[in-house]
Amino acid sequence: MHLFYTPDIEPSISQYFLNEEESKHAVRVLRLSPGDEVQLIDGRGGFYIAHIKDAHPKRTILDIASVTTEYQKRNHYLHIAVAPTKNIERLEWFLEKATEIGIDEVSLIICQRSERKEARADRLNRIITSAVKQSIKAYHPILNEATPFNKFVSSVSEGQKFIAHCAEGTKQPLKTLIETGGSYTVLIGPEGDFTSDEINTALNNGYKAITLGDSRLRTETAALEACFEVNFLNR
Repeated sequence: MHLFYTPDIEPSISQYFLNEEESKHAVRVLRLSPGDEVQLIDGRGGFYIAHIKDAHPKRTILDIASVTTEYQKRNHYLHIAVAPTKNIERLEWFLEKATEIGIDEVSLIICQRSERKEARADRLNRIITSAVKQSIKAYHPILNEATPFNKFVSSVSEGQKFIAHCAEGTKQPLKTLIETGGSYTVLIGPEGDFTSDEINTALNNGYKAITLGDSRLRTETAALEACFEVNFLNR
């Protein structure tokens, strides 16, 4: 299966032109030729079957054979807000694996104990796109720019809201709170965890404190654990 990410494609068209980068990959790397079948995803739920009409390395022409909308649409919406890790490769690993498992939106939050204040959105989006193609997802997760913790926490108004932390206090397992088929926002802190002020701010904004188990997890592991649990509970 040869799959291409084509975010500008529209369901109503009968013919599509791959951009130069994708055309070169199709013709020079994959050695595709006229008549060969390919699959396209638009990142908005559209899954397309197409056949190559003209295998040109700069502008390959495709004839669209069929379109499926809302391809493998999930019954819930998951938004994880995570503090960027000091080692950026750990955040990249999380984005790759979370995309493969299933996630709709990721926000980078800057906390009081954050050791990294920014991350290259273009590079992170390329990693997400690669994982979308690898796992054959028709929906491309949204990646939001880094936002201060307090600003983000006060901006979320819908769905169930959770904050995972290691501090003392009353916390419940995520699995006991999830209402299936809903919308969820989960806050995951930096390596040094959220401060008590940040935890109280989240609680005062309607977030519920959760535990992800007895082990002390790295930031990216905790984020992925939350992603897995939400998807598993919604199966």
